[in-house]
Amino acid sequence: MVTLVLPRLLSFEGAGRRSASVTERNVAALKSAYWVVLISGFFEPLLYLLSIGVGVGGLVGDLTLPSGQVVEYAAFVAPAMLASSAMSGALSETTFNFFGKMKFMKLYDGVLATPVQPFEIALGELAWAMVRGSLYSAAFLVVMFALDLTTGLRALAAFPAAVLVGFAFGALGMALSTYMRGWQDFDLIGSAQFALFLFSGTFVPAESYPSVLRWLIEVTPLYRAVDLLRGISTGSLGATGWLDLAYLLVVTAVGLMIASRRMAKLLCK
Repeated sequence: MVTLVLPRLLSFEGAGRRSASVTERNVAALKSAYWVVLISGFFEPLLYLLSIGVGVGGLVGDLTLPSGQVVEYAAFVAPAMLASSAMSGALSETTFNFFGKMKFMKLYDGVLATPVQPFEIALGELAWAMVRGSLYSAAFLVVMFALDLTTGLRALAAFPAAVLVGFAFGALGMALSTYMRGWQDFDLIGSAQFALFLFSGTFVPAESYPSVLRWLIEVTPLYRAVDLLRGISTGSLGATGWLDLAYLLVVTAVGLMIASRRMAKLLCK
């Protein structure tokens, strides 16, 4: 599925530059108040880490990972908070903000009057979402390293994985936004996002759940993101890491493909 999307970008002369122009437009439109929103998005997972990972972790003690490695509870929770932060940052840009630009501001109607194509708009908006997600991920990894929850080399290795998590959720959020009819529909996305946050092996190992519920948890995108980042940050990455990586790449490709086709259908009438 990835091959259906990547060659499409490479086959258009100047497509990458046109996508970058969409990202540059978002940077140029930044206002001072928006930085407050950016900063606030970092503190939620940090507070969860300090209150539950460190605070409650003192009562929970150590946990044994499926690989047999024993880690402290804070080191178990921290990668899940990192994945959640990447998810939240990407979804914020590619759901509410993307929907507002498309449906109410009619921004993309004007953009399509230029040589920019729907797929390039989708890619440019996704790249902008990843600027936000990458800032969250980098800052959170610095906190994890400062709290001795991972090593410097593992933090560096986890950063591109966290960026991929943001890409996957950004593409998924953008695709879902093209099906939204109004602001009320976003309550469903918020509810789904909160459910993923609670039941993706975030605070409790997936092995603790009944077998049927565990299977449902393990096929969700946030669980695969948590599993990948937890394996990297704790040094327990096994064969499932390749499954996590492939899963997130497919979600990114499918999300981009659906978003670009839906945008072409909605805007190019």
